[in-house]
Amino acid sequence: MSAVSETMSTPAEAIVHDAVILDSDPATYSTDFADTWLAVAGGTVLARGRGAHWQSLAGPDTEVVDAAGAHLAPAFVDMHVHGAGGHNVEDGPDHLGEILAVHRAHGTRALTLSFVSDRIDPLAASLTAGARAARGRPDILGLHAEGPFLSPDFKGAHAPEVLTPPTAEAVDRILEAADGELLQVTLAPELPGALDAIGRFASAGVKVAVGHTAAGYDETARAFDAGASILTHVFNGMPGIHHRAPGPILAALDAPHVTLELINDGTHVQAPAARMITELAPGRVALITDAMAATGMGDGDYLLGSLPVRVRDSVARVRHADGSVGSIAGSTLTMDEALRRAVAEVGMSPIAAVQAASLVPLRALGLVDPEVHSLLRVGKPADCVLLDADMRLQRVWLGD
Repeated sequence: MSAVSETMSTPAEAIVHDAVILDSDPATYSTDFADTWLAVAGGTVLARGRGAHWQSLAGPDTEVVDAAGAHLAPAFVDMHVHGAGGHNVEDGPDHLGEILAVHRAHGTRALTLSFVSDRIDPLAASLTAGARAARGRPDILGLHAEGPFLSPDFKGAHAPEVLTPPTAEAVDRILEAADGELLQVTLAPELPGALDAIGRFASAGVKVAVGHTAAGYDETARAFDAGASILTHVFNGMPGIHHRAPGPILAALDAPHVTLELINDGTHVQAPAARMITELAPGRVALITDAMAATGMGDGDYLLGSLPVRVRDSVARVRHADGSVGSIAGSTLTMDEALRRAVAEVGMSPIAAVQAASLVPLRALGLVDPEVHSLLRVGKPADCVLLDADMRLQRVWLGD
């Protein structure tokens, strides 16, 4: 990274110097860049470089932050969020502020509102309300319908009575209700009409994810050939890997255009399995939280969609009428913790982990050019986080 040589007419509002900026092509990234800096003005990146040139950009009112060799990275992007702060996205626009505040405090600058399965009419109503709330907001990427086109055999925390095949009428109703704000839909490709539905969604610009599915390798591969491009929370809600039944996970690994979502909380996927996925699909793993209402709160009883959920030791599970618990029901994970675990436990490099928490989700959703490797470019929003040597969050800078 070469230093900026020209004189800037606008003094910087803030400068972070002597940082390791985790924002470049991993193929050319060097850990030697411990004296890089970034200058901000008007909420955008004014300049970035290496060495002492930042001093010429500082004015009397410039906030100067000595990173002392810490990591500066793009703020996070979470493509799968159900809630936080005591609320789920189905609770309506009045509670979005509370949900967003929790995730912003943990470094997430933008997220997708993920809706659990419901009958078509109430789901359409939720999507319409979500679309109105999301439109024009940089902190909301769009909407994700996780169902109701899911397998009852791998339903997880989705009410079985609302699950249904993806008829053309149901697909069109969802697309109409979301009014252009639907970014992603999760479905099971073995259901009747699923391949046609993949084509209809893809033609409308919606990214199709395979998930909550009983499909085998061949069925999943056909879905990816038909236009599906995401695997929803890998290992969860699907058959595992078997040497005579390779299943959807290996189908995703064999499809170079597919992004694999990973809930990296140590519960949904333990470190050895996460390590295998990140090593076999470099640059194609997106860290997600799958966070639900209890995120940022504490243990207790909550709802996820219509299902009661009990959280104990920060793990959310469906609560049955007799008081027992069943399937994992989302998570209480935050992106900063997912990132820390990715480096400390899974063994990802800091630059690869940061991209899995920021750039890779944007690529998966078609929101950034595939050739882009840097989000903190001059003239772009200066949404960033400062992380210590152990990848723990120290500070968050987010625009309004």
